[in-house]
Amino acid sequence: MKNIPISAMIGLFFTALYFLAALFAPLIAPYGMAEVVGDVWETSRIEIMLGIAPDGVTEANYWLGTDNIGRDLLSRMIYGGRTTIFIATAATILSFTLGSVLGFFAAVAGGWVDQVLSRFVDLVMSIPTLIFALVVLSVMPVTVPVLILVMGLLDSTRVYRLARAVAVDIEVMDYVEAARLRGEKTAWIIFREIMPNALSPLVAEMGLRFIFMVLFVSTLSFLGLGIQPPEADWGGIVKENKDGIVYGIPAALMPAFAIATLAISVNLVADWVLNRTTSLKGGRG
Repeated sequence: MKNIPISAMIGLFFTALYFLAALFAPLIAPYGMAEVVGDVWETSRIEIMLGIAPDGVTEANYWLGTDNIGRDLLSRMIYGGRTTIFIATAATILSFTLGSVLGFFAAVAGGWVDQVLSRFVDLVMSIPTLIFALVVLSVMPVTVPVLILVMGLLDSTRVYRLARAVAVDIEVMDYVEAARLRGEKTAWIIFREIMPNALSPLVAEMGLRFIFMVLFVSTLSFLGLGIQPPEADWGGIVKENKDGIVYGIPAALMPAFAIATLAISVNLVADWVLNRTTSLKGGRG
């Protein structure tokens, strides 16, 4: 703990807080996810504490107020965070597993294998990711597994490019050539020689891609092709309460604040992990 900088400790604290809240959402949420508990867009306790509550309002029953149909916004945020973080985590794991393995394989195999995989990835990346996802989801059932699969496959192209670029530099190192001369197989070279030396840039990129996944699933939900009501996620909460912004009701801004703090905390942790490891050590040490 002594060697952990303050910024990393802050990042670890908030990241752990979000993930624990997502894990234990049914236990810590004060109300049910779809339970109507009050009037529409009631004032929150935080607004009263900050002195920004409407004139004449001196007390409130809910920490974040209520949403557009009277559901407790704090409970919706907790349950929505569970859904958003789970989908983003699963899609990030899928994209990094597929993208990094294919990128390493293309770099090691070379030749026509590298050309075919790289040109296919270029073709997919030439289509805007959001438009591609909207087209695919418009003809498929919008379920959590389908969302994870579509998001993970589309984002794996970005991971592929990074993994291949890093692996091409590592692949010409002396220790990789020595492994080839020993007769080691491609899988051994990928997982024992290239992957340990490519972890640093991949870990840093993983933090960025995770936040991109959070924004991606939130955008899809806001556009109506993500998580479907009455299930909650942060993008859906923004969509449900966006009309309240006109009247000065901050309900739609709560998910934006949650996404921003999660993004900053995850990137603080990723930067710390990146600084703890050397970029490319040139061997397994």
